[in-house]
This record gives sequence, structure tokens and C-alpha cells, in this order.
Amino acid sequence: MFDLEQAIMERHSTRLFLRQPVPRELLDEAVALAVQAPSNSNIEPWHMVFASGQRRDRLVAALLAAAQSGPPDIPPLPESFKHFRSELGAQVYGAMGITREDKEGHRAAVLRNWEFFRAPLARIVCMHKDLGVEDAIGVGMFLQTLLLALTARGLGSCCEVSITGYPDVIRDQLNIPAELSILCGVAVGYPDPDFAANKLHVPRQPIGKNVMFLDT
Repeated sequence: MFDLEQAIMERHSTRLFLRQPVPRELLDEAVALAVQAPSNSNIEPWHMVFASGQRRDRLVAALLAAAQSGPPDIPPLPESFKHFRSELGAQVYGAMGITREDKEGHRAAVLRNWEFFRAPLARIVCMHKDLGVEDAIGVGMFLQTLLLALTARGLGSCCEVSITGYPDVIRDQLNIPAELSILCGVAVGYPDPDFAANKLHVPRQPIGKNVMFLDT
């Protein structure tokens, strides 16, 4: 079991998983910790659906079919933020050995998003549609706590916005009601130690770039 600081530093996005099942008791322990996260008026705005086994496989098959039929409906990043995605893509695909010219390799890597990177456990994170930004912050604190608890138990994870581009497919496969907004997906499982991109730790910007300390 990791301590908190170690879990924070060790957590990173896993982009290929082993087929090894995730023990239910580890999930129960991690969720029990995550629900201790703070939230506005203690409303606990997070809703989650876990899919494994045949239900996970049916979800993946439906998402892959949708992805091969047309692009996901995801709002583009504002122009001034697009470079972040390009820079991350260069690092991730570079770690996989996929060049800019390797169109087929790029396509195969992109499709793994809708396979939840082959993780045995797929998770969908939701919030009631009537709630606002301040409550999404609460969902975020819950999700981060959950990711750290999973990391401390030797499990990898990857948050995915891409799967939200096919919300009707997810609702249909997992019976998610219309009053819940689908915020993201999360792949959970044991990282494949032989996959080079799983060793990638993306650097962060200097703290002073986004943090100010005012004392006068």
C-alpha cells in the first residue's frame, strides 16, 4: 500500500491494460475512501456505473462500431489551448513508436480509447444535469480521491473524455437515465508492464505558471 505522497506521484494515465480481473474488494475499498471527498452542501453529486465482463464487452463493441462510423461529438478545445493536446499527443504517440506518418498505427491507437485501453473494468462518471460547475468540482475531488486510492492498491487508471462523444451508445448499453450528464469514462485495471507508453510520466508546468501567492 502506498502512502499519500507516493500515490500522488505514482498516478499517471495507463494506456494499455492486462486482461487480469480487478478484485471487487479493492474497488469497494477505493470507493469507500472516495466518497469521503467534500462536496457543496454535502450533496455528493457523483454517480458512477462500473461495467465488467459481458456488459463491458458489449459496451466496447458498440463504442467501436460508433467510432468506425463517424467521429465523436466532442467540443473542440479553444484555439489558445489546442497546443496542449498536440504536445501531449507527440509524447504519447512517440512513446508508442508511432510516427506522424504512420496513419494506420495512429488509427489503431485512437480506437483503443473506445476499448478502454483493453482494461477489464470500464467506469462511467456522471452528474445530475441540473447541477452546475461548483458541483462538478465535487465530482472532480471524488474522482481524484478514487484514482489515488486505486493507485495505492496497485491498479492503473485512465480518465477518458473521448467516450463522451457517443453518449447515446453509453446510455443504451448501461441504462444511464437522461437526467444524468456523462462527464467522462475511466479505464481501470492492472497496467501492462511491457507497453512502453505506460512508463510515460507527462511533466507538469512550473508551479508559478498557474499558482499565485499573495501576501501583501
